[in-house]
Amino acid sequence: MTVDDAGEGPHGAVARSIGARVGDAAAAATEADLLTLIITTSPTPSAPSTELLSQILASFREHCPELTACRVILVLDTYDHVSSTARLKKGHVTAEGAAKYAEYKENAKRLILREYAPGGHDQREQDLLAEHGEAEFGSTAYAQQTNAVPLAITRTRDGRVVFVEPSQRLGFGLAVRSALRLTRTPYVWIQQHDWTLVSEIPLGPLLALMQQHSQPDVAGEDQDGLAAVKVPIKYVCFPSVRMVEYARSDHVMQFPALRALTYLHKQDFTVAAPEDGRWRPAKIPLTPLFFWHDKPHVAETAHYLAQVFPKRAAVPRGAFIEDTVGHRARAEMKDGRWREWACWLFYPGEGKRLCLRHLKGRTWRGAEGELAQKLEYMRLNQALPN
Repeated sequence: MTVDDAGEGPHGAVARSIGARVGDAAAAATEADLLTLIITTSPTPSAPSTELLSQILASFREHCPELTACRVILVLDTYDHVSSTARLKKGHVTAEGAAKYAEYKENAKRLILREYAPGGHDQREQDLLAEHGEAEFGSTAYAQQTNAVPLAITRTRDGRVVFVEPSQRLGFGLAVRSALRLTRTPYVWIQQHDWTLVSEIPLGPLLALMQQHSQPDVAGEDQDGLAAVKVPIKYVCFPSVRMVEYARSDHVMQFPALRALTYLHKQDFTVAAPEDGRWRPAKIPLTPLFFWHDKPHVAETAHYLAQVFPKRAAVPRGAFIEDTVGHRARAEMKDGRWREWACWLFYPGEGKRLCLRHLKGRTWRGAEGELAQKLEYMRLNQALPN
């Protein structure tokens, strides 16, 4: 399952086949046909409880039910070292944490099978089809260094549920790349294990819009009969508290080129999308985004592979995409190359309505643990002298 620097390999051909399908008459396809949900998870203090994942799934049911019918790939990343002190961002867990995470992985797989596999209650891990792959990274300058992490991959017989378990820690970036290579749909929803939805996401109309804007610079006519150019929409991120009124923030306003792009392209796109068996117009508010965030987003699969992972060393093992590629993307966008990245932010309520809540998985200990900690803080505060 390796790829060379041109992005090819046993699974690399997906980029070509997906790119060819995006412009087809797939507009009538359902969200389940168009999109794969990719969830990444890793050691967390709340293990072995799957409450984090359960809260995510509950938020899908409430705010974006189409996600409950999609194909799903769950990447169960691991740790690098067992230490006396847990440092999850560095891949260190305690012996107790390692044992709890082993239990958590089994619990997480059962949860996903129950939610996403037909007859999920009857699915057993031994019934899954098994294969192997690897996630390569870094340089191959020295022959004795393969720089590859073996992957254990299991899937249901219909391929609608896939589990990826690396033998060493991948980090978010390589976890996403490993899942993208197993994806057979033109679009993906990337979901970390500690972000929940808090407001509605119109997934069907959004995917229809992205299909219509999959090919950049396609000439057409506007409502006045004047020549118009479609802007590419390859990536759409959903707003969190730090992105309130992004179009008016310093991330945009301090840079004349970014201000101009925002003024030119920020709009409510109108798209015809299927609803209850009929085609209805829908409005999708978007504003240009000048970064590539890791928080939940929808993206074109082929674009993701080509733009973020063009070479094996694009993202180091253990790294996040936004900490590496994200900053390169912003620099290139400020240098006039925003269309190459085609990043947008979903922008309901002129940027005042949030769609995401961060549960902070590295410190979150579950609802009961969080309540116990809050009560302990209150007790300590009450004991302090006035």
